[in-house]
Amino acid sequence: MTTIIADDIKVAYDAPMHTGECPIWHPAESCLYWVDIGGFTIHRLNPSTGTHDEWRMPSEPSTLALNATGGLVVAMRTGFYTFNPQDGSIAEIAPAPYDMTTTRFNDGRVDPAGRFWVGTIYEPRDQQAAQMFCLEKGKIQLKWSGGMTVSNGLAFSLDATSMYHADTTTHRVDRYQFDSATGAVSHPSRFQQFSTDKTRNYGGRPDGAAVDSEGAYWVAMIEGARLLRFSADGELLNELNLPVRCPTMMAFGGDDMRTLFITSLGNRPAEEIAQFPLTGRLLSLRVDVAGRVENAYQP
Repeated sequence: MTTIIADDIKVAYDAPMHTGECPIWHPAESCLYWVDIGGFTIHRLNPSTGTHDEWRMPSEPSTLALNATGGLVVAMRTGFYTFNPQDGSIAEIAPAPYDMTTTRFNDGRVDPAGRFWVGTIYEPRDQQAAQMFCLEKGKIQLKWSGGMTVSNGLAFSLDATSMYHADTTTHRVDRYQFDSATGAVSHPSRFQQFSTDKTRNYGGRPDGAAVDSEGAYWVAMIEGARLLRFSADGELLNELNLPVRCPTMMAFGGDDMRTLFITSLGNRPAEEIAQFPLTGRLLSLRVDVAGRVENAYQP
């Protein structure tokens, strides 16, 4: 395992987010999109020009996907919508299939066949009542219920035979066998289990994730001030220390897909912000291994 101490971490966007999440690179626009869940906002940044745009949403946006027919797809508490950045308009695809007083969509990812997978967060957090849904051709399918409280860390292996998934609350990452042709998931196995003991050996909890062009799984360790990179066999390859305690997710971007963008939580205690003054900012750095362009949702 190699510990990466990155001296060249930059602030890509210097306004703190409430809940920065789900960065995604749009190759046709050469722009990065991300959401501020608690800020009810979709953001866009052109790193080359520094141009920034933002759009206020009617409910909390949690995750984004490229849309094969143009624009983006956004999962909000109230359901799935298309989003047109040219005029900021949204149009409903399907309403939320859960009790919105206790649940909202959370982390998501499009699979190689163009399905948009999005798990939920069960906000009372008193039971493992989160669910996994899949938007396919405009219809929402329930894939499984329970066994998790805060669904996170979705990613697919290079050969599309495995799906990674994290439950932040239990500090674990699982790997499922995945059939890209049918969208079936089966045979979950434990990929990583992180310590739940916050009094010793605590390195954070798994949040958002991504798979790079070498098939390695990157995961943001919220409260751990670091990103971890694992081989497909589960070997810890790299640890990247960060100037924020609560990174939430990363995305590869840039013309060569070797710029890593990192979102973080900004709604944190004053003492943490004093220790980590970049809390809530969008960060970026150059990495040796390229990422991959994200799959687009196929309506």
